[in-house]
Amino acid sequence: MDFIAKDNRYEQMAYRRCGNSGINLPLLSVGLWHNFGEVDDFETGREIIRYAFNEGVTHFDLANNYGPPPGSAETNFGKILKKDLKPYRDELIISTKAGYLMWPGPYGDHGSRKYLLASLDQSLDRMNLDYVDIFYSHRFDPLTPLEETMGALAQAVRSGKALYAGISNYPAAETMQAARILSEMGTPCLIHQVKYSLFQRGAEEGLAAVLREKMIGCIAFSPLAQGLLTDRYLDGIPTDSRAGKSHGFLKTDQITPEVKEVVIKLNKIAGTHGLSLAELALNWVKSHDFITSVLIGVSSKKQLQTNLKILGLPNFSQEQINEINSCLIETT
Repeated sequence: MDFIAKDNRYEQMAYRRCGNSGINLPLLSVGLWHNFGEVDDFETGREIIRYAFNEGVTHFDLANNYGPPPGSAETNFGKILKKDLKPYRDELIISTKAGYLMWPGPYGDHGSRKYLLASLDQSLDRMNLDYVDIFYSHRFDPLTPLEETMGALAQAVRSGKALYAGISNYPAAETMQAARILSEMGTPCLIHQVKYSLFQRGAEEGLAAVLREKMIGCIAFSPLAQGLLTDRYLDGIPTDSRAGKSHGFLKTDQITPEVKEVVIKLNKIAGTHGLSLAELALNWVKSHDFITSVLIGVSSKKQLQTNLKILGLPNFSQEQINEINSCLIETT
């Protein structure tokens, strides 16, 4: 049966302006880092994407190496686009990235112009697209001149294969330099994608100030610390959870007694606010003024429905944020 999007799909979603640009991003965006690879159920992923779009989620985030195996998330997303979302392409913000190991040999990793532009061509081919809306340098490469890496992003934009340039996982100082270089090339940095959650607050130590100063948008990934900030691990490790999967990035040894103790405390605080732990964690992220969008990864429509509930929540006050922060620790 052909997919027909709901007429009222934009009524509930909130949108925030992304940096100094004309682009508005949904408050919640969907990432395909997990659950959309060849090892995952295609129809489940398709159901998630369709439901998300019907709820006003216009931004879908990928990278060349998402899977597993690497590349398969883009391939599957391309199939979903063709089957369901092709008529709505102009309503979508699709992003991809390059920066981590993708193919063997000296040219399939890091930040060279050759790698980034070759990877972008491969990503477009896998998704059957003429362009992506955002192309990221996935990580800072200290062995490649920043001018070369940013030059590749600018070239991607000038060629029409990407509309905007972004960076991900860059430290504050290098973000400042990258923004300057891109601006001088006439391709401003639209957005920075950073790991940010109750367990990962490094962005507050300099990066947030740079983003505010340079008027760069920010999208937070792993806001639930790959599931740690949910009720999934309160009573053990489910076999179908990320920590329970052999190919997952969350490992059982990361769920230490100290981490579990903090999770239990946070769950109690969430209860006092009438929230689930996941709702508390997501709302904490979106309550920070440098955040444009919160990037969520879900394995089912039910999880997505639960996460979308935060759209109706007011931002936490500074007093509430301080209360939550009082019991936090940093994790890897």
